[in-house]
Order: sequence, then structure tokens, then C-alpha cells
Amino acid sequence: MSHGRLHLSGFLPVLPRPVGHEVWRASAGAAFGIGLCALLALAIPDAGSFRLALIAPLGASAVLAFAVPNAPLAQPWSAVAGNTLSALVAVVVLSIYSGPWAPPLAVGLAIAVMMLARALHPPGGAVALLAALHPEPVIEAGPAFAVAPVGVMSALLVGAAIVFNRMTGRVYPFRQTGDEEETAEDVRLGLTGDELATLLQTFRQSANIGVADLGRLLAAAEREAANHRFDNVSCAEIMTAQLITVTPDTDIRQAAKLFRQHRIKSLPVVDRHGRFSGLILQADIIDALTAPKLDRRIVGRSPKITAAEIARPADRSTTTDTPVGQILNRLAIQGTETVPVMAGERLAGIITRSDIMRLLLTGARERQTA
Repeated sequence: MSHGRLHLSGFLPVLPRPVGHEVWRASAGAAFGIGLCALLALAIPDAGSFRLALIAPLGASAVLAFAVPNAPLAQPWSAVAGNTLSALVAVVVLSIYSGPWAPPLAVGLAIAVMMLARALHPPGGAVALLAALHPEPVIEAGPAFAVAPVGVMSALLVGAAIVFNRMTGRVYPFRQTGDEEETAEDVRLGLTGDELATLLQTFRQSANIGVADLGRLLAAAEREAANHRFDNVSCAEIMTAQLITVTPDTDIRQAAKLFRQHRIKSLPVVDRHGRFSGLILQADIIDALTAPKLDRRIVGRSPKITAAEIARPADRSTTTDTPVGQILNRLAIQGTETVPVMAGERLAGIITRSDIMRLLLTGARERQTA
């Protein structure tokens, strides 16, 4: 069977060619972080060669934190807790046994502890190995070895990575679902964070990519697929441009009459300068008419209700040159009924679900006759 064969391509580079500035950004950041750790090691009184040698596994931590800061294995908890726990495991192993099998025992147990603590960090294995190869100073220091130098230097390196990555335009620590500045437009494929996490676990990729980053990648893929499906049709090509509008001071009763006469689904609110200021749906009219407080105003006991008072904000619009595929998520999953289409500050048209259905049906007919 072909799936059991070894192919030469599997031994060739699989990483894409790096962007030039990213190479220099990562290398400069790693030099900055390791430089701080070296300064700390030199500043510690009686810092022997062992403390400076500890910079070796921190070099691997620097590769992760500065070159691939979005990787789950590079995150602060993984780096600091992973290195510290690995050092602590090495101390425990060496306190019981320091013979020739101490290195494999220390590394194997360190991996198990890191995985149980959800702090898997590859350099942690190097920390455990380094300690087992130089047992005398580790045994002498005891559990304090895991705190200083390992924990302190790991924390210093992570702090340097946070500052440097943020200053150079990279997000570190990476985005977590629920704590980032997500807009409603960013809802991914109708999948929850838990469902995305389950997908990562199913394909055993949780250590390689975060849930939030997976969501962004899937959303980008979805948009690209939608754009291909609609052949990059723009919003301007399918929007309804001949609109019935009202002004901000239009009486709600007049707005209700327009809904009845024209059987429309929305009424844009446009001021006398042509600027779009809001949108009224049929549900807004019904809510206003059935609200007790507003009902008294409608029957004439107090000033009229105006369109501006019940209109929805004009902050969920799109532009004429936006591909239709990019607003599908908003219409299909988020429950939006109408999307205003802007040309600068001017309202150019409206797109509804009916417009999308008409586009889909047109495409289907063309495929049938092709």
C-alpha cells in the first residue's frame, strides 16, 4: 500500500521560505533575550560555569519564543512552568539516583510531568538532561536550583519576548478564545471554541496551533472559498440601489405606512446631507408600537416618535467593493437581515438575504445550462 512508503520529499525542507524581515526580527529578539539572561548570570555572585551553561537550553526556548511566538509550546506557561518543573524533576531523580541511567530517567519523567501540567516545552527536556549530566551542583543546590537559575532565567526570557514581540508587531502571548478583541465579524464557521479545540485534539494538533489561530485560519479559508464560489462578485453588483429612505425626524407612523405600501424589509435613515445614520427594520416598528411607554406617544398624548429614536446604529455596514463572500457569515450565521453598502459616507445600497439567494440561483441556472 502506498501509504506505507517512504518518500524522498519527506526528508526535504517543509517550512516555507521565511520573509526577510522576520528572519532579522527573530534573530535580534533571541539575541536580546539571551543577552539579558547572560547579564543576569554574570551579575549573580559566585556564578560558576554551570550557571552560564544553563543558557544552552534557554537558547532553544528563545527559538520558540522569538521565531514561532504563536506556537502553543512557546507560550509563557509552557516556557516558565515547563523549564521549572523539568528542573525540579531532575533534582528529585538525582536525589534518589545519580548513576548512568539518571539522564534518561530525568528526561522521560520531565516530559510526563510537563504534559500533565499542560506545560510541554521542548527545552524543558534539555534542562532535565543538562542537570542529570552535571549532577553535583544540582544535588548541592537542591530544589532551589529549579527556582534560580532555571525559573528566574526562564521568566526573564519570557518577559523579554513579550516586550520585544509586541514592539515588533507580533502577538505574544498568543490569543486565547474569549479574551481577545473579537468582533461579531470574527465568528468562525459557526463553531465554538470548544468545538475547535476538539478538532485540534482529534487530529493531535493541540501542541502545534492555538484555538484562536485555528479559528482565524479557518475563517480566512472560508472567505477565500466564498470569494471563489461567487467569482469575486462585489457588493455593488448585487445590492439594491433604488432605496426608499426616511429622514431622522420622520414620524414612526409614516415609516410604518412605507413598510405597508412597498413591502420592504428595511428603511435606511438618511439625513438631509445624504449621510446614512441608521436602519429601521419591521421588528423595530413593532417593538415601538407595542412598548407601553411609546404607545401613549403614538396616540397623540405626547410628541411624536421619530425614526432616529428607533433606528439601529449604522456601524455594521460594508463597502461597494467588498466581495460578496465576505458578508456571507454575517447574513447566514449571525442572523443579520440587512447589510448597508456604503460609498464613502453615502449610502449606496442595501444587501439582504434575498439578494444572496438570487445570486445563488442565478449561478445554479448557469451551471445547469453550461
